[in-house]
Parts: sequence; structure tokens; C-alpha cells
Amino acid sequence: MTTTKRLGVIGLGVMGEPMCRNILKAGLGSMRVFDLNPEPVARLVADGATSAGSVAEIAKDSDILFLSLPGGKEVDALVTGDDGILSSANEGLVIVDLSTCPVRLTREIHEKAAQKNVTFLDAPVARTRQAAIDGTLSIMVGATEAEFDMIRPYLAPAASEITHCGGSGTGQVMKTMNNMVLFQTVVALAEAMATAEAAGVSKELLLNTLSQGSADSFALRNHGMKAMVPGLFPLNAFATDYAIKDITYALELAEDGNVETPSAKLAKTLLEKSSAAGHGAEYFPALLKVVESSR
Repeated sequence: MTTTKRLGVIGLGVMGEPMCRNILKAGLGSMRVFDLNPEPVARLVADGATSAGSVAEIAKDSDILFLSLPGGKEVDALVTGDDGILSSANEGLVIVDLSTCPVRLTREIHEKAAQKNVTFLDAPVARTRQAAIDGTLSIMVGATEAEFDMIRPYLAPAASEITHCGGSGTGQVMKTMNNMVLFQTVVALAEAMATAEAAGVSKELLLNTLSQGSADSFALRNHGMKAMVPGLFPLNAFATDYAIKDITYALELAEDGNVETPSAKLAKTLLEKSSAAGHGAEYFPALLKVVESSR
């Protein structure tokens, strides 16, 4: 039976706001929120949350504190910085990091938090913003069995799949590999679409046909059909520059394990070309434009 907790969320961006809203609506406890942008804060306050005035305030007033931030640099500064969460948190606080961060850094923060009797769990999320809105994300958790059992009910309103991946950092391993495979798949789709069009077959016909065979995938049906075929690469989605950050994490993890990953390096190169061409803030499947421009 889930007991009522004081919940907090820091980071109300593209994914954080809808995740927070779904957790809030589940009624599992009181909810305090904090973000530098006042607009999502105001929307969530209208839904029943309470605005926190500072990181220190939300850290002191939470039993479980969710983070949804751009990446490792921001998470590290927020948790371990001079005025960060660990400087003001009460013993027993559970921090659940929904962000995508480097595995090595995640484990370092876990150890620093443990020294202050604070639990730091990695629980990065996968799938799209629409999945965040619908509460159908996939969440990959690095935790002990007991920690996973404790936090799972509070993640359930945001996700349709919640996977216990192992100890600290393993959730980030899974998320990093998920994104590495996704980026490489989108590169393959872009190359196939440009090649097919050059040979007289439309993008739409190509992907509709591939979806009926062994080349079908989540990336094809979502990134391919919904973005690449119609040429829709909006801002405030999974931007190219964020994708570069994540593929860099994957390459660093591979290097730590002495694994050669030439396909992932190719994906990073193409993402970097896309950013340099002015698409850094656009939804990352915009790399199709770079592939098409090479014709």
C-alpha cells in the first residue's frame, strides 16, 4: 500500500511538466514544483501543485524529489553544487533523476548522496513528449530491489513500462543504449529515404512498405512517418543538440568498456552536421535534411 509522501519536481520542461502533471493527478501526495520558467509552474499550480521558492526549500520539504533536467552537467550542479540539494536536504530524502546522464557521473552522485544519507536513483525516461502527456513512457530504473519497490508506485502514473535494470547507473546504461540505437536507426531511415527518392520512390510509400516487413520499428512509425515524411521538425521536441549530448554519453560509455562503435560515431557526425547547418534546436530527425542535401 502506497503511503502519502511529500513530492517535489525540479525541471518542468518538455518532458518534466507532463510527467509532473500525471503524478500530481494520481493523488499520491502533496506536490511542490520548481523551475526557472514561471509559465509551467503557473500551469501546475492551477492543477493543484504548490510553487517552491528555491531549490533549498523544495529539497527540505520533499520526501521524494524528482529531477527532469537537460543533462549531466545540470544534474551535477543542482545536486552537489555549493547551494545544491545535498547542502540542504534532510536525511532520508530520495532523489529520483528522470534526466539522461552519463553513467559514471550518476554513480559518483549516488555515492556523494549516500554519504549524506540521501538516496539518489537513476530513472531516465524513453519515448516521446506525447507519451509523457499520455502517461505511457518507458522508465528504466537503477536501484536496489527495495528502492525500486518503494519508488515504482510514484512512477506508475507517468509510464506504461517501468523496468528494474539493476544497481546504481544501470537505468542510465539502458537509456543511453536506447538512444544510441534510436539515433542510428534514424540515420538509416534518412539514408534509405533519400536513396529511394533518388530512385523514384516516395518517402511515404517506402516507409509504409518497410513497416510491413522486417525493417519495421518504433523509430520508423514515429520519427519516420510522423516527422521525416511530412518534414515536421518542431522546436521544443527532442532537439538535435540534445541528441548530440546523448550520443556523446553513449560513446563515452563504449570507450570506458573498450568497445568500438563506428556506427554510433557516424550518427554523432551526422547530428553535428545537422546542428552546424542550423537545425540544432529542431527535432533531431531533421538530420534528414543533411542527407538529402548531399544528393
